[in-house]
Amino acid sequence: MPAEFTLAVVQHQDLGSSESNLAYIETQVRRSVAAGAELILLQELHNGPYFCQTETPDRFDLAEPVPGPTSERLGALSRETGAVIVASLFERRTSGVFHNTAVVLDADGTVAGTYRKMHVPEDPGFHEKFYFTPGDLGFRPVETRLGKLGVLVCWDQWFPEAARLMTLAGAEILVVPTAIGWDPGDSDEEKQRQLEAWRLVQRGHAVANGVYLAACNRTGYEAAPKAGGDGIAFWGESFVCGPQGEIIARAGPDPETLIAVIDRGRVERVRRGWPFLRDRRIDAYGELMRRFID
Repeated sequence: MPAEFTLAVVQHQDLGSSESNLAYIETQVRRSVAAGAELILLQELHNGPYFCQTETPDRFDLAEPVPGPTSERLGALSRETGAVIVASLFERRTSGVFHNTAVVLDADGTVAGTYRKMHVPEDPGFHEKFYFTPGDLGFRPVETRLGKLGVLVCWDQWFPEAARLMTLAGAEILVVPTAIGWDPGDSDEEKQRQLEAWRLVQRGHAVANGVYLAACNRTGYEAAPKAGGDGIAFWGESFVCGPQGEIIARAGPDPETLIAVIDRGRVERVRRGWPFLRDRRIDAYGELMRRFID
């Protein structure tokens, strides 16, 4: 595995159709590879709108199997460019069982592995429990030619247990496709608090585990599909941070592709100085298996 590699994070708005979104992604992947990128991270549910704003049964028609049309198309792109691509799809597993699934295409175009979103939210404007069965593959990194990728998806990014388990299984970088934004009715102060909390918790995962972390968020305003909803203003702000939480690259609120170098040796150096994994009291954490300690 290389001592270092270059990562690209492709942040964009919904362009109105699966074909338009995939064409944009293909262009950005080719440009990123030309700039040296070897790993491409795409945003959550990148083929279309964030359809979970409402509970609409017809939306299940958007789902596809894995392997399927999108994984095959992006696999061909991986094979053409030699890049590892982390995609995010609405997976149809069988009738009545659907997942929010990240698919990792290795550099030869094959499916290196999948991760099914484990934490599934249910909030106003984010009705994911209606669509997605919770993941059943656990927190296992995906092995690629660049090493083990710890893939998490959106709501997973708030849970320290998820980041820790990925790290304990060998991940040196956490990659997070996400779709998070504001209710347009929130105050400016509340919007800023939410954004800073989102950055802070993920940078904390990087520090606590001595890993790199890359988060790829959607951008652009998406109106609610039904009258009466406020819609969501996805805030973008994708970023890459190092194992001490240091920001290496950060996007703004508009479509943007970030480029960052990942230095595997830095993970080793930081963990030698801050040996959090060594000093964990694994004999004393049994109560973490409880919902709440009364």
